[in-house]
Amino acid sequence: MTSAEQTSAKIAQAAPRRLMWPLYAAGFTTAFGAHGIAANLGGFSEDAVTSLMVLGGLLALYDGAEVLLKPLFGTLADRVGARPVLLGGLAAFAVASAVYVLAGSPAWLWAARLGQGAAASAFSPAASALVARLNPATGHGRAFGSYGFYKSIGYTLGPLLGGALVWAGGLRALFGVLAVLGAAVAVWGALTVPAVPPLPKARQTVLGLVRRLVDPAFLAPTAALAAATAALSAGVGFLPVSGAAAGLGTVATGAAVSVLAGCAALVQPRAGRALDAGRITSRGGITAGLLLTAAGLGCALLPGLAGVLCAAALIGAGTGLITPLGFAALAAATPVERLGQTMGAAELGRELGDAGGPLLVGAVATLATLAYGYAALALLLVIGSVLIRLASRRGTATAQ
Repeated sequence: MTSAEQTSAKIAQAAPRRLMWPLYAAGFTTAFGAHGIAANLGGFSEDAVTSLMVLGGLLALYDGAEVLLKPLFGTLADRVGARPVLLGGLAAFAVASAVYVLAGSPAWLWAARLGQGAAASAFSPAASALVARLNPATGHGRAFGSYGFYKSIGYTLGPLLGGALVWAGGLRALFGVLAVLGAAVAVWGALTVPAVPPLPKARQTVLGLVRRLVDPAFLAPTAALAAATAALSAGVGFLPVSGAAAGLGTVATGAAVSVLAGCAALVQPRAGRALDAGRITSRGGITAGLLLTAAGLGCALLPGLAGVLCAAALIGAGTGLITPLGFAALAAATPVERLGQTMGAAELGRELGDAGGPLLVGAVATLATLAYGYAALALLLVIGSVLIRLASRRGTATAQ
């Protein structure tokens, strides 16, 4: 065993909880920044965006940067170490946020949003890789469950606190808070997160990379994570539409979205602890999560407040079950020296699901009704659960 491997093993066996808090804060930062700004770009202040075309472009700019750059930064984390990529990404996030605070013009808003997306593409997969590196395999469920919990809190609080900040001081106030938050987490991480050296690895060919990415051990958890994100995004976007169609007010529909995010946050750490304790398996838990999420989409077909709340609770619980188990399964099936690359590719899958879920539901709803849109996504989740079971059985038979 090399000195780098010995250092990594020592850290993984004795990672105190204080080492994890900056990583949880990084997860909160990316979620709070993404949803806090996205939910408040369209109004409430003079410096907000008023054109739907500009709004769509700004939203796509952030997500597009993540889709393109997350795999690249994940690979970079394997090459130079995840800690410098984490700290550099957080510092860049703070700088990009401060750009709009200082400039305040529409042109600089585009630059700031692009910079935030690129920075999040760096520190998000690096944080996920460090969560795996700083914990033994027997603790991955708990670690990823806690990481997902704080990320969900960021998604939940982002629109609420972001709206309050924009109401009080405009978009520049929100960007200012994000600049301070990014800088504070970067300093915290620099003082707390240990250096985890990159591990030596054999040269990887393009064919070898393709084989690893199409292996069921990678493809099944990544597809499940993408499906969970697709359902979560579709639920957040379209459940308020269903509630409004049933005559519910904005308070009731907003509460439904909060129920969805809250259930996802509460279930994740419990699912992780259950995995570490051996009460569930990754494969069984992911399958159950997909079916539970599909059942939630089915409940969205029911009329009135009961249907909306039932859908929100089940979608939140199902996605909360899938997320920590999916990341733990990826970490267990990935060579330690390539964790960054795997987490970056998995995050790419989630981003595609984040965009694809609402697009699918919206396209089907345009051709038919919203009920058919929910049903189409639910059917895909059920098919996905069946395919995961078949793939796992095939893998077990091959191993035997």
